Amino acid sequence: MKSWIRWAALHGGPGVYLRMRARRGDPLAEMLAGRAEQNPYPLGDRIRDRGRLVRTEFTWVSADHEVCRSILRDKNFGVTPPDAINLPGPVRRVVRATDLKLANPVEPPSMLVVDPPEHTRYRKLVAQEFTPRAIGRLRDRIAEVTDELLVELASRPAADLIEDFARQLPVAIICEILGVPREKQAEMLELGHAGAPLLDFGISWRTFRSAVAALRDSQEYLDGHLDRLRADPGDNILSELAVSGSLTKPELIATATLVAGAGFETTVNLLGNGMVALHEHQDQLDLLRAEPDRWPAAIEEILRFDSPVQMTSRTALRDMEIAGQSIPRGEMVSLLLGAANRDPAVFADPGKFDVTRVNAREHLSFSGGVHACLGASLARMEGSVALAALYERFPDLRLTGTPVRRGLVNLRGYQRIPAVLGLPAASRTA
Repeated sequence: MKSWIRWAALHGGPGVYLRMRARRGDPLAEMLAGRAEQNPYPLGDRIRDRGRLVRTEFTWVSADHEVCRSILRDKNFGVTPPDAINLPGPVRRVVRATDLKLANPVEPPSMLVVDPPEHTRYRKLVAQEFTPRAIGRLRDRIAEVTDELLVELASRPAADLIEDFARQLPVAIICEILGVPREKQAEMLELGHAGAPLLDFGISWRTFRSAVAALRDSQEYLDGHLDRLRADPGDNILSELAVSGSLTKPELIATATLVAGAGFETTVNLLGNGMVALHEHQDQLDLLRAEPDRWPAAIEEILRFDSPVQMTSRTALRDMEIAGQSIPRGEMVSLLLGAANRDPAVFADPGKFDVTRVNAREHLSFSGGVHACLGASLARMEGSVALAALYERFPDLRLTGTPVRRGLVNLRGYQRIPAVLGLPAASRTA
């Protein structure tokens, strides 16, 4: 009953409101309600056309690149945990009273939804494992796992590029970072997949219930996993944190849950979105095959063109003046990262997929400010290594059906990408 009440407060009631507003043509409501799953970017254009920062009945919203970047970097704006969302006072009290005490990536003590000084403490402890230098040491391992997956793909005539490739690489790498044994990787992947809808608004009771069950399973596993690591530490970040005693067990579980979910869910989307974009723009794929040194730049354009994370929010910590608008303390601003990545004031011909775009790296797909994505360097490396190797190994790869979207709003990616691989490059030249 407690779970149902919490769902009703956070999703059931807001979902009804969003659908009502969507029917009236509110572009933000249409986006949040999933009315434009295939292509949400025209809705972002409509919001941007209304102004750089727009007040709706539910929240402030911006699809303006400069406004979004400025707010992300401004210490006068904080993150927005569930009990701080712009909901009526009685509803917020219900949310506080129904805390399920689960390690949820979108609830405290997850560093995603806490501000300094708590955020600073958590991030400092984890950040050393995600510096560019530390990630650089993983390059060989990423290449090894990618090669193993490609060898397996070569043994079959057709494949689902999500299930058989895009999901397998990032979960293998993140599980190694967390010291999770190989036999538990599939289980961890499913737990992360089930919890992903919690980043959306208005999800169904069935979806919410499944996500909560996944979080409970994850928490139970990580509780025992941490005990094992304390007794027998390995060469991984979770062992170091468990042995150091720098975080409480609930904080450790929340950190591990966030690193796991953010570490592979978004990278799966990056890989899938990239494969579909390249399929639809063969001239760009041809250029990359002819000039493989362009792959790192291509990853930036993939991130800009179809961001794996579409939005985030911030709450004003004091009265603020932004883009000529007065935002009172405590009010929330929805930042449409995916739409801001297509702001024509920053990106020329923003609807064009162009791997030679010189300023593609100005995208906001990894957020910004103190909450900039810790795993950005890892995601970039996995993307460039994996996609370059895939298209080099299978020069005749082609999609055989319509890619199927995941049905999520915020974590934008694909559920299935059916493909025929063709002969591996080595077989063609043998």
